[in-house]
Amino acid sequence: MKAVLQERFGPPDILRLREVDRPRAGAGQVLVRVHAAALNPYDWHMMRGDPYAARLLGGMGLNRPKHRVAGIDAAGVVEAVGAGVEGLRPGTPVLGFCPGAFAEYACTAQELLVPKPERLSFEEAAAVPMGAVTALRGIQRVGGVRAGQRVLVNGAGGGVGTFAVQIATALDAEVTGVCSAGGTEMVRSLGAAHVIDYAREDFTEGHVRYDVILDNVGNLPLGRLRRALTPTGILVANGGGSPGRVFGAIGSTLALAAVNTVTRHSLRPIIPATPGGPAQDDLLAVIALIEAGQVTPVIGRTHPLADTTEGIRHMEEGHSRGKTVITVR
Repeated sequence: MKAVLQERFGPPDILRLREVDRPRAGAGQVLVRVHAAALNPYDWHMMRGDPYAARLLGGMGLNRPKHRVAGIDAAGVVEAVGAGVEGLRPGTPVLGFCPGAFAEYACTAQELLVPKPERLSFEEAAAVPMGAVTALRGIQRVGGVRAGQRVLVNGAGGGVGTFAVQIATALDAEVTGVCSAGGTEMVRSLGAAHVIDYAREDFTEGHVRYDVILDNVGNLPLGRLRRALTPTGILVANGGGSPGRVFGAIGSTLALAAVNTVTRHSLRPIIPATPGGPAQDDLLAVIALIEAGQVTPVIGRTHPLADTTEGIRHMEEGHSRGKTVITVR
């Protein structure tokens, strides 16, 4: 099968499309014939091997990548199941976390998959797992957003932000989205009551105060973000970060914990969804919102499997609109 391989840590140019053996489903595993995969900041962190602290914790390998085949978000059709797998059978369309998703086939644990909603194409389904689950955790689980609250999503036009705006809107919150000028109409169409072009207006200097701020960008000091909160407001920091950070989400967690000791605000980190943690309940919650017509994936651009490197390079520039999807079949 064809797969995108990485033999060492480095920039996108290290990725190579190669022929490799097809994986086999072991006990409790499912082999998925991949139709589409999505790009996430997770992928560039794994590709570059940062934050460096994650190497020491064993999540990505110390001197070389732990997994040779890149990618994590996928949608496709069940090809085969291992011993002990129940509820999934060959031919079932699925989506979920599939390590090695940038390939024609990928193997994953049964609990990291859910059936694909019929209303979604495979490309739309691939855009769901990490972005939507991270948004759900940030808005609902960590932020505790309730009806009538004022919620601001910084980075509202990106992969997590587009889901966050829709999820907060579904909870009957009054949503403000912060994005680039080119994304304002899209963010408004997702349900945002107010949209701010960050190049023309600094929301931390305005008179409006927010009950919850989900910060997907990490480009503003904590002091300025706190100015935009109500006295008992909650700042949710998405730890996805950007390439080249030493501590990444780990550093954000420590910093917020320290600030929490000296402020009335609640400053809470959100560790983005990863394949190592419990994900199926969150995936099912997102699927319920999709089935109800309250959430729809936003795809900014697509690339064929052979152009995965170009897709990651574009995403690293930090101006992606919605999700970038790799079409495999």
